Amino acid sequence: MSMNLKTLRLLPLAAFVVSLSAMASEDNAALIKQGEYVARAADCGACHRTVEQGGALFSGGYAIDSPMGRIISSNITPSKTHGIGDYTEQQLADALRKGVNAKGQHLYPAMPYTAYQGMSDADIHALYVYLQHGVKPVDKAVPATELAFPFNVRALMFGWNLLFLDASSATWPADADEPLKRGQYLVDTLGHCGACHTPRNAFMAEDSSRYLAGAALGGWVAPNITSDQASGIGSWSNDELAGFLKNGHVTNKAQAAGGMAEAVENSLRFLSDGDLHAMASYLKTVPAIASTHPVLNAPRTVVPVDMTTLEVGQGDQASLANASETDGARLYNAACASCHGRDGQGTADAFYPSLSQNTALTGGQPNNLVMAIIEGISRKGADLEVNMPALGGDLNDQQIAAIANYSLQRFGNPALNVSEQEVAQLRRGGDVPLLVKAMPYVLWLGGVLGVAMVCWLVLARVKRKRERKILEKKNALNRRFHSR
Repeated sequence: MSMNLKTLRLLPLAAFVVSLSAMASEDNAALIKQGEYVARAADCGACHRTVEQGGALFSGGYAIDSPMGRIISSNITPSKTHGIGDYTEQQLADALRKGVNAKGQHLYPAMPYTAYQGMSDADIHALYVYLQHGVKPVDKAVPATELAFPFNVRALMFGWNLLFLDASSATWPADADEPLKRGQYLVDTLGHCGACHTPRNAFMAEDSSRYLAGAALGGWVAPNITSDQASGIGSWSNDELAGFLKNGHVTNKAQAAGGMAEAVENSLRFLSDGDLHAMASYLKTVPAIASTHPVLNAPRTVVPVDMTTLEVGQGDQASLANASETDGARLYNAACASCHGRDGQGTADAFYPSLSQNTALTGGQPNNLVMAIIEGISRKGADLEVNMPALGGDLNDQQIAAIANYSLQRFGNPALNVSEQEVAQLRRGGDVPLLVKAMPYVLWLGGVLGVAMVCWLVLARVKRKRERKILEKKNALNRRFHSR
């Protein structure tokens, strides 16, 4: 009887403990969900992925082609042997905000800690809980990053961080709209849009004086997304901007490709409509910076093709296999017309987009047109999946230049022209930054100065020895003289 009474007395306590446990479990689940959203908004999965398709989430190994060489993304699963399973929350915060891992090693800015330094404590906490408890651990090692000297000296990043890791954040008036603040946080911090859309200075840091004014990256061009009416997004509506971020395309305006297509597929399509509109609202407030490249302000009026002027077999795919074929019209009709039409107007539903109302052709640089031909387009937006085949393996540089120039002259910006040499350069990843170009000469000059310094030290030592011997002889003579 007494045992039953004791049991009855303990029942409320047990129920309370179970209730607390359930509440903690619900709180943890909510944090994991919030952390997953933060990881999506920060686009962690775009880099910390496997090389193979369908690999384990966040297990790393993906190679990021930077101007300094290939940087291999790390395993950020909660694996205690190969991931971040032993990280404390503070160590994760240091990696995100300071670019320093748990071993005290400096990270390269390919991991955009220069943007993530503005992350809120709440978002870092949620991300930590998600990565530790919402992600499956993968005990898989990834190859080490191997860059050429001196870029492989991680300690040099300490000096770079002193110069370019700016901990200041945007200040808003007290009455500023919350959506604008949220938009700025998503654009500048989590979304790290400036990592691609802001030009770099001579030391490969973002040039804040040209914030979001567009930059070349891996052959592609991340376009001007300031509020400039002609070369930026000033003429876009908020709905168009938000729709582009979510779906990767806006009819008769633009389609996401390259790195932007990856951002849409891995990150932006998962964000809430409220967040996407907040980003759009903020981007519309960014001060306008006009492009120095000629932009076509109005779509071209394309004259319909006279079918009687086309040669027999002009649209034959055999043209692509003929390396001697360099006529842009023939190559376009063989490779592009079946989707985009002979008149370049695409399809009525815009699934195959118009070329005469397309920023890849009407913008101030031909890079994205050429890169789309070389690499194709693969994009999964919130509304549909798009795959444009890559022709870089089928066509040589001269043929790609011919298609690009025909398309520009007929449908796009006639002020642009692409050479065979420019196509070859874009295949290699675009222009090499000044820092990388100059480094061999800097190292050579440093070596020469080093040898000169060693020679000077040796000669100075020899000279001192000689002077010391002369002085000793003089002193000896003086002693003899005075001893007499």
